[in-house]
Amino acid sequence: MRQSNSDSVTGRGTQDHDYYPVHLMGVIQSHGVLIALEENTLTILQVSQNSQDYLGVAPQALLGCSLSVLLQAASIEQLRQSLRACTDRPGYQLLSVTVSGKLESFDSFVHLANGQIVLELEPADERTGAELLSIQNTVAQGATRLRKIKDMTAFLQGAVEALQTLSGYERVMIYQFDAKQAGSVVAEVKPADEPSYLGLHYPATDIPALVRQLYQTGIQRFIPDLSAPQVGLIAAEHPLTKTPLDLSQSILRGVDACCIEYHQNMNVAAFWVVALVKDNQLWGLMTGHHQTAKPLAYPVRSACELLGQLVAAELGSKVNEDEVRYLTKLKAIQSDFVASIAAAEDFKQALIHPEPRLLDLVNAKGAAVCLDQDVTLVGKTPSLEQVQSLIDWALTTVHDGLFHTDCLSKQYPAALAFKTVASGVVILKISPLRRYLIFWFRPEVLQTVNWAGDPQSSVSKTDSGRVVFSPRTSFEQWQETVVATALPWQAAELENAEDLKSAIVGIVLNKADELAQINLDLERSNRELDSFAYAASHDLKEPLRGITNFANILIRRHGSDLDETGINRLKTLVRLAQRMDALIDALLRFSRLGQTELNQQPTDLELLLQAVIEVLTVSHLDGTGETDGTPQIKIPRRLPTVTCDSMLISEVFSNLISNALKYTDKPCPLIEIGYLTVDEWQRSSPNDEVPAAGSIAGPIFYVKDDGLGIHARHFQNIFRLFKRLHERDAYGGGTGVGLTLTQKIIERHGGHIWVTSTYGKGSEFYFLLR
Repeated sequence: MRQSNSDSVTGRGTQDHDYYPVHLMGVIQSHGVLIALEENTLTILQVSQNSQDYLGVAPQALLGCSLSVLLQAASIEQLRQSLRACTDRPGYQLLSVTVSGKLESFDSFVHLANGQIVLELEPADERTGAELLSIQNTVAQGATRLRKIKDMTAFLQGAVEALQTLSGYERVMIYQFDAKQAGSVVAEVKPADEPSYLGLHYPATDIPALVRQLYQTGIQRFIPDLSAPQVGLIAAEHPLTKTPLDLSQSILRGVDACCIEYHQNMNVAAFWVVALVKDNQLWGLMTGHHQTAKPLAYPVRSACELLGQLVAAELGSKVNEDEVRYLTKLKAIQSDFVASIAAAEDFKQALIHPEPRLLDLVNAKGAAVCLDQDVTLVGKTPSLEQVQSLIDWALTTVHDGLFHTDCLSKQYPAALAFKTVASGVVILKISPLRRYLIFWFRPEVLQTVNWAGDPQSSVSKTDSGRVVFSPRTSFEQWQETVVATALPWQAAELENAEDLKSAIVGIVLNKADELAQINLDLERSNRELDSFAYAASHDLKEPLRGITNFANILIRRHGSDLDETGINRLKTLVRLAQRMDALIDALLRFSRLGQTELNQQPTDLELLLQAVIEVLTVSHLDGTGETDGTPQIKIPRRLPTVTCDSMLISEVFSNLISNALKYTDKPCPLIEIGYLTVDEWQRSSPNDEVPAAGSIAGPIFYVKDDGLGIHARHFQNIFRLFKRLHERDAYGGGTGVGLTLTQKIIERHGGHIWVTSTYGKGSEFYFLLR
């Protein structure tokens, strides 16, 4: 038993040994000879120990000699041309080599490896032109037949049948990698009396990462006789660099002992592998197995490789008809879904209603939509508390725009608690700055995986705890039940999720453009309305003054000619004109707020407030100089200095305190005026209508009273222009414009005002400035 990795489709390896240097083993297979040359002088630096068998010269006799002892000048030039033509793979030439004074034909393969020329020679197969033409026709016919097959399953099956005909190997299979680099046999042709490997799975450790990389660059691997002795190199290392020869691209590279034992346990004596590379990624492998040693001449191997390249090239155009229908269905759902979102007024409602659209988009059973602190659950999902914890995990763990897994508990162990509804999840991060995410859930599906033998049977531990691997001895179907795992997400489903993000971003940008245009139009309309209001109000005051003056003249000069009813009607006319004048004054003040620039400067609000209180206290005296119940005004601490328009902020305090004095049923009303810092505000559990604490940049001012209070349904109405909650003349009357002006002044300062109140107990007005 030895710890090792393999370089075959069914060898064993471990994640810890993914990079076991199989390319630096220093041995080759015995069906050819290898020579390493100095690049410029073609001096022989290393040679395989079997040179006597093929070249008639002992290896020690070749070291330090020029290649000209074996090749004539024309062949050397031919070799150099081949070397110049090859890129990342060995170049091929049919060479004449001097062996014991006679010229013999060899299939030669040449490439560069770390500044050395690696020349590999195999005795050329003496085939007639008719035989070579037959091989060529077999490839051409197979390629024509395969190109006509549209269905992927039938295409792959046709490929293994063509390869078996071409190679003559008893069993030919196609092995496909999955996203985790494990894989399964997806096509097979075999002797009738042999067990089938079709549909069986192999763990990722069967083909270590380095070996997969070698396949991707080397395309083909050929081992004609696993029982043949392997041949070392003389010298084992480069004479100057003292490093092993890199055999990554070597045609003759040796085979690891673990791989040999593994295949012999499968009753395999010879095999070949052709890599299937799609879009520069290793998609899978084509492999042939034979129960006895079976050489393949280079023309046949080349034909197998050519057919493999055709298969790889055609993979992108072959489809599974069921997959095409499913993809078409998903695209139709997506198109309809995106159109409905674009047309909707409410973004969240468009996402979640009707429910099946969001779920069908990726074929999920449940979903959660997170828009900042608002989380909406759709279909079968974990509890709201569990989803909120999952959101917190995703925000700190998921950094890409799209995350998906069919076994969430592997990365998020808490998911075991809700595996029955959410073993699989797709997480779509819509915004990198805000908590905008969509989660799709799939429930646990107990799955049976058919393995080619127990994947753990080759793993054991020594007394010291060291993990040791040995080749499996059984490849009979071994079933494993997989738990806490959902059906895997298909590429088309994940693409739909990605496209949804792009569509949402596009829709939001379009909405932003529309909103910006609306704001521009609204701003222009507001300016025009302010100008109109100012002009109209100014022009209306002149006739009102005339009405008031003439009505007073009539009362004064002709009062004796009128009865009591006439006098009362004239007095009513004067009162109405005066009320109209007050309303026009209010409208003028309101319109001027939108037209004048703010005169902002550092202002001591403590001094400003004292001046406001002094004026209001005087105006609260009755005609005898006695107060109508002295108000108690409390200021818990000195107000700070802020940058503002002092005249306008003075009006804000005046309006709020006046209302507190006016709307009360207490003989001695209690009013408190002060402010809270951001930290104090955050600890006081702010009202839901208030901006988030993170957006507050300064103190939050307040005016509290113990007056009549306001019903919650009127919280927004009180800020409307000319809106009063009481009869026109109740509580001293008024125009209903004070709070509207207050709100506009604060908004002109970039701030916000809001109210909390308990009816019958009092109100608290809060505002902040920026």
